Amino acid sequence: MKKINKKIFMIPCLILGLLLLNSAMVVTQPGEYRVIKQFGKIVRVETNDGSTAGISWRIPFLQTETSITSKVIISDLAASDVMTSDKKSMISDCFVLWKIEDPIKFIQKLSGSQQNAESRISSNVYNALKNVISSLTQEELISGRDGELAELLTKKLGTNLEAYGIKVEKIETKMLDLPDENKTAVYNRMISERNNIAASFTAQGEQQAQEIKNATDEEVTILLAQAQKEADTIIAEGEAEHMRILSQAYNTPSKAEFYTFVRQLDAVKATLANGENTIVLDKDSPIAELFY
Repeated sequence: MKKINKKIFMIPCLILGLLLLNSAMVVTQPGEYRVIKQFGKIVRVETNDGSTAGISWRIPFLQTETSITSKVIISDLAASDVMTSDKKSMISDCFVLWKIEDPIKFIQKLSGSQQNAESRISSNVYNALKNVISSLTQEELISGRDGELAELLTKKLGTNLEAYGIKVEKIETKMLDLPDENKTAVYNRMISERNNIAASFTAQGEQQAQEIKNATDEEVTILLAQAQKEADTIIAEGEAEHMRILSQAYNTPSKAEFYTFVRQLDAVKATLANGENTIVLDKDSPIAELFY
């Protein structure tokens, strides 16, 4: 009976021991902080940067533990209306990548609340955004969408949030646009500017085209004049050579008479070329001599 009673007594003790052991164990998962408190005060913070869970210990019942994430958090901020240096209204919509770098400050200043942290981040980012955009013109702001604006915002924000145990990794702009009531006027102005640029380019192109046409026409005129001059020269030389050959060919009276006869026949042939079969000649005509 004593042995049985002893075993029955050991079972609750064993269970109680396991419960105490479990309550004393602190398991810290990757990507989180485990904050150990005693009587409401932070005793220590357990971190885990490895790939497996870390195990530590606390005093049961006297100490409590709280889990806070150490991963990067994405906070989508509300769209805000800001003014550029040239007094143009813009709508900016941003999101922030941030993480808790000092959990003790985070708990002390923000009660360990992510909602409180996002409210503080939104306020600081809005102030930085307002200051940066107010120093830029609308044209500079639009042309700086390739990362320059994000760099300026991060630089302007600086270390303002480190006092809350927060580190801002990156600020990105999702949207940077005009208010709806201003879009039509701005678009019309942009269209007008582009039309003016297009008209200027068209006028320049037409002027250049006319200059090229005038130069080409002048060159063609010169070339035609030179060609005509060369042609006239060649024709004159050919005619002179023709006359020289004829004079050599018909340099005797009999040859000259035969040449005249052939020319008369050619004249008659030309007269009857259009289907005419009648020819009327004056008796004194040189052609009439052919028929005497």
